[in-house]
Amino acid sequence: MLAEGRISDPWLDGAERFRVAPLRLSASRWRALEHAAEAVAMVHDELATIVYGEPGLLAEFFDLTPWQQMLWQLAAPEWHGIARADVFETANGPVVCELNSDTPSGQAEADWLGRHAVARAGAGHRDASALLQPAVVATVRAFAGSVGAGAGATVGIVYPTEITEDLSMIALYRDWLEAAGFAVVLGSPFNLTAAADGRAALLGTPCDVILRHYKTDWWTERLPVRDDEPSVLDPEPLTAPLTALVQAQYDGRTAVMNPFGAVVTQNKRSLAFCWEHSERFSPAARAAIERYVPQTTRLELCRDELWHDRERWVLKSDYGCEGDGVVIGRSVTQAEWEDVLQHAIPQRWVAQRFFDALVDGDGQVQNHGVYLCGGRAVGAFTRVHAAPAPGIGGTDASARCAAVLVEVEAAEAAAEVSS
Repeated sequence: MLAEGRISDPWLDGAERFRVAPLRLSASRWRALEHAAEAVAMVHDELATIVYGEPGLLAEFFDLTPWQQMLWQLAAPEWHGIARADVFETANGPVVCELNSDTPSGQAEADWLGRHAVARAGAGHRDASALLQPAVVATVRAFAGSVGAGAGATVGIVYPTEITEDLSMIALYRDWLEAAGFAVVLGSPFNLTAAADGRAALLGTPCDVILRHYKTDWWTERLPVRDDEPSVLDPEPLTAPLTALVQAQYDGRTAVMNPFGAVVTQNKRSLAFCWEHSERFSPAARAAIERYVPQTTRLELCRDELWHDRERWVLKSDYGCEGDGVVIGRSVTQAEWEDVLQHAIPQRWVAQRFFDALVDGDGQVQNHGVYLCGGRAVGAFTRVHAAPAPGIGGTDASARCAAVLVEVEAAEAAAEVSS
């Protein structure tokens, strides 16, 4: 890994980030994970359609800020390009605790681990992430086509340049897209301006597609999630960059991937909407909600009931991700639990029913991050970590990344031989 230079940080705080031995899953087990992720993506797609037809929900249910509402209205009901569903296995089958439809990460780790693991595995296994590269490229090509750009389109990758943890992923995207014939430019939102031809320009280069790896809620008003935390240093929306990008998108000159409609689907209150208004969904979506999504409700509706029911619930802030803004009742003391409940701004939080994640033979929980492009499963970013207590599956920075290999079934192997 060090010799290849693809991954810049194999260790974190002196601890290994990677598990050497890959996870080997049966084909049926992997299909179950894929199906769960795809079903929950379908639920989010129906959610976007429902909210698109009832704009009042933006303020009444989701409590979106004015700029967040503007971003939704610009993109709605489009929300999806690439996403990652966090899927855990339980005694009752897979459970999807959330879907990162905004700025999913981990692609570099998944790609590197999968390629090297399958090369050493020999016959009988395939890389669960083998489809990730062609799927991402095809998705970007589709977004370019939506604004009339063909071969050689220019893609601007916008990301928080002051944060180094995703640099490997940004470099991977650049290499994938350049190999596919795209011109690629990298920059931050502050490098966005309006080009003379109506496109959005990144560092002065007009772009047909902006591949957005800058969180939706970071573009808009920055609000606290607790009433006792300090104010955000830069709470105002990124008015100038947003204006340039939004105008170019509105005019059909520059496409944005992921669409800003993710401001609704990324919000954890979308999970609460699925449960509180399940009757608005199709029968298939209702079945998926009940089967795969843990019961979720807005905090303002249940806070009084949670004070002495800590072990059965998990608290999540509306735009928290990668473990940030997540409080697992079984992992904290009663005093810590009550402190969160006392100071959490209710409109910024949801409560999700705790579920017992399976623990493997090594005493570890496996968080399968199943990637989706256009609603189809195309890869896996799996992290494993020791369970602090039976069934607790909170994934934090101490988790190790693992390659996922899927057993090749007899029919699949025979097809490969004959071809």
